[in-house]
Amino acid sequence: MLSRSRRLFGRIALMRLAVLTVLCSIGTFAAAQDQPAPKWELFGGYSYLYPDAGVHGLLPGGLLPAGSRLESNPRGAGASITYDLNRWFGLTLDSSIDWGSGEAGVPKRIDDAAFSNLSFGPKVTFRHRRVSPFIEALVGDHRLMPDAFHDIDKLGFMFGGGLDVNVSRHIALRLFRADYVMSSYRYGPPASTPSTDLTGVRLQAGLVFMWGGNRTVTPPSAACSIHPGEVFAGEPVTATASGSNFNPKRKVTYTWSGSGVKPHETGDSTLVDTTGLQAGAYQVSASLSDGSQAGIASCTARFTVKEAHPPVISCSSEPASVLIGGTSTITSVASSPDGRSLTYSYSTNLGTITGNNSTATLDTAGTQPGTITVTCNVSDDRSQPLTASASTMVNLQAPPPPLPDVAVIAAIEKRLALHSVYFATAKPSLENPDAGLLPSQEKTLTALAGDFLIYLQAKPDARLTLEGHADPRGSVEYNQALSERRVDRVKRFLLALNVPAANIQTQAFGQQQNLSDKQVRSAVEHNPELSPEDRQRVLRNMRTIILASNRRVDITLSNAGQAPQESAREFPFNAADSLTLLKEEGTKKTSRPAAKRKAKPKAQQ
Repeated sequence: MLSRSRRLFGRIALMRLAVLTVLCSIGTFAAAQDQPAPKWELFGGYSYLYPDAGVHGLLPGGLLPAGSRLESNPRGAGASITYDLNRWFGLTLDSSIDWGSGEAGVPKRIDDAAFSNLSFGPKVTFRHRRVSPFIEALVGDHRLMPDAFHDIDKLGFMFGGGLDVNVSRHIALRLFRADYVMSSYRYGPPASTPSTDLTGVRLQAGLVFMWGGNRTVTPPSAACSIHPGEVFAGEPVTATASGSNFNPKRKVTYTWSGSGVKPHETGDSTLVDTTGLQAGAYQVSASLSDGSQAGIASCTARFTVKEAHPPVISCSSEPASVLIGGTSTITSVASSPDGRSLTYSYSTNLGTITGNNSTATLDTAGTQPGTITVTCNVSDDRSQPLTASASTMVNLQAPPPPLPDVAVIAAIEKRLALHSVYFATAKPSLENPDAGLLPSQEKTLTALAGDFLIYLQAKPDARLTLEGHADPRGSVEYNQALSERRVDRVKRFLLALNVPAANIQTQAFGQQQNLSDKQVRSAVEHNPELSPEDRQRVLRNMRTIILASNRRVDITLSNAGQAPQESAREFPFNAADSLTLLKEEGTKKTSRPAAKRKAKPKAQQ
């Protein structure tokens, strides 16, 4: 009994797989034109039965039940008629018969049986132009007629499906129809005779005749496309129309309308003129006709005119200051937000400028000292170009005086050997990067810048090296950042005095390379600018002077291929600096030694 149940469930799974296969085949033909639905369908054809059952019963004169496995029955025919309520759903009346073997003798007849049914039930059809798969569920009278036993009628069930191939509108070839058959019979007393359970499969194939219903006529249709879909005003757009389901024996004509469409366009495509259109969305329509009353279709396509953006440009000059008769390179950096090609042009109020790309050259020959304004222009490649402009200034200087003689250069070189600029504690700060330079230090830098500019006339490759330092009371990281700010402050002061940036080099050492106590004391003792009284005053405040000596920026002179001048390294500060630092630190001195103030390095540094 368990084995038979397993076979039953296996066949049910097989039938479900078959139905699933039928449903999946629908997708293969989904793109085809739908098949019109008839009102009536009449099927007739061959029927094959696989009963998958064992028959059990009492033979005439028998005392014990006899049984045998029923053989497949290939001797059958089937017919059905379906009334279609709509395109998908119908009701089917089905009948089939499979005849007995006609053999003689009980041993030959016991495994043969005839079968017939008269059933009714719903049918669902998935109609397409080429094929029409269907599923069905039927219930009705099932008659089993074993050759060795009497006939019995029982209520039975069938469910399954099939596939029809449409030959024409009225005829289809039923490739297969597979139904799972279930019914149960008993040919003897229940106490001694097992039931005969029909759990088999009925297979059919044949012809289907269809009539009635209205034939589906697909009206003509049209599809429009446009390329490109987004343009700027003045750029062309091509619109194309295509039709389907028109009478192939008639010529289709096209009529176009819409923004930018030329009058009397009759082809399947048209060129749209967008000149003068404002930014926004537009549409183009096509009307298709084959000349018949029903042969008309239309379609619409849309395109967008994008808002035009002018180019953007910036302009710079290098160098920004030139001598009369010199040249400056003018550089334009321009771009188009709309990705257009750009054309450059230049104009100036003085001098002569040449160039028509992103760079141009300003020639100042024949001009007077003053300021030259150069205007950089750019335009895009539209039929009506959009433009943008920017300007830059060039400072025109008079030629320098004649180069100083060798003695003057030597004197300047000696003065530039080494300068040191000193800062108060923790200056400059992050919040105020311009603080920290005392008036005496600014005076030192101003004199240094004047000497260096004269020196550059004779030796244009000369460099000023700025080396920043900090006293040891702060952390390594803090001192490094502080010395960088000090170097930057001195550099910016020199730049403001027209010292070229290309002739300045910078280094920040933090608390590295600090002057030792011995070096500072030696510098004080050997400083000829200090009077005996001032020297004693400084020596009494050596701790302050030692710390102040390392809050500095050293400025050294070097020429190409030569090391920085070191001749004045023994004089890290002059008398004015010494006295100024004492005055500045006088209000900040404390009785606590500096070494004990490392708990708050940032506050003291």
